Amino acid sequence: MDPVLPIVALSLLLGAIIAFLFFNNRQPETRPVSIPDPTPLSAPNNKKKPHSKPHSSDKDQNKRHHPLDLNTLKGHGDAVTGICFSPDGRNLATACADGIVRVFKLEDASSKSFKFFRINLPAGGHPTAVAFSDDASSIVVASHTLSGSSLYMYGEDKSSENKPQTKLPLPEIKWENHKVHDKKTIITMFGAKASYGSADRSTIIASCSEGTDIILWHGKTGKSVGHVDTNQLKNNMAAISPNGRFIAAAAFTADVKVWEIVYAKDGSAKEVSNVMQLKGHKSAVSWLCFTPNSEQIITASKDGSLRIWNINVRYHLDEDPKTLKVFPIPLHDSAGTTLHYDRLSISPDGKVLAATHGSTLQWLCAETGKVLDTAEKAHDVDIACISWAPKAIPTGNDQVSVLATASADKKVKLWACPSLP
Repeated sequence: MDPVLPIVALSLLLGAIIAFLFFNNRQPETRPVSIPDPTPLSAPNNKKKPHSKPHSSDKDQNKRHHPLDLNTLKGHGDAVTGICFSPDGRNLATACADGIVRVFKLEDASSKSFKFFRINLPAGGHPTAVAFSDDASSIVVASHTLSGSSLYMYGEDKSSENKPQTKLPLPEIKWENHKVHDKKTIITMFGAKASYGSADRSTIIASCSEGTDIILWHGKTGKSVGHVDTNQLKNNMAAISPNGRFIAAAAFTADVKVWEIVYAKDGSAKEVSNVMQLKGHKSAVSWLCFTPNSEQIITASKDGSLRIWNINVRYHLDEDPKTLKVFPIPLHDSAGTTLHYDRLSISPDGKVLAATHGSTLQWLCAETGKVLDTAEKAHDVDIACISWAPKAIPTGNDQVSVLATASADKKVKLWACPSLP
């Protein structure tokens, strides 16, 4: 036996005994325990709360009405392309791309619901404009089909002529004209009771095409009583003065042409003569409107300005129309660039000018050009039509001057007139 082996075994045994005694007497080591933090578990709930509050407030914000927003006329199945108040202001006709003209009874502008009458156009027709003729029972509708534009006048039958004018019209065609304006679409149509000079107080309706022509129609008979050509590449719109004396067109250029309707001794329209031009804008005129007294024209241009013109001049003595006032358009984009107005309409008293750009609606003081109020996002999309009621409309216990707007969002909105300072 090797003498070294007992020595090694003894050494290993002593080492094991020493190690056992050392580790057995040592204090147990404390190790950190990983306890799940409760905060991350509840974090998703905490994060939802701050997100839910703004969402709720945004929804409430959208539900809030503008102070001047009186009501919304519902029931349209497509884009509203034209609106017009009856002469007494108690009826509002709307032309809709669903092929239906609706006539709303406005007994109270704040009512929760409105009665309305439907006029279905001939199959395939899409109404683009509408205008009342002699009274609330006579409506002229411009309709467009693949074959061109047509005009229809709807009215009640002769047996009901002695009934009150507030009666809604019956869906009976009194006259119709087809393929007018060389098959081009009628973009605007305005009517006025001819009361100037020897005029017989018949309603004259001016239809303006997307081309360059404007046609005047006798509202009751449908007979064409005049035709003019702007010769300006493309029309934006045309209007007739409230007294039936002048027509003016906003077209592709910066100049506005004005024609006079000459009436014969028997009161009928005899001819239409170009009598003046409004020169001063630096860019195309997008829209215009006559003042209630028919002596001034307000124009909006893409040059960023509004101009008020005096057209009550002796043009036959070569006296030119005069610019009375120039206002910068008080509307800018996020970069500070001045925007232009798409539509204009003056209140019946001539004191408040309503103007639109896209879906924004503004009310201006016609005397100073100062902004009275603004409704951003007045509609969900661009405003297509704008018109003041010719007379105040009952609203609750008050009589209010009402503005109507319409767009492709299928809505027609009624707005109150803001107070002047």
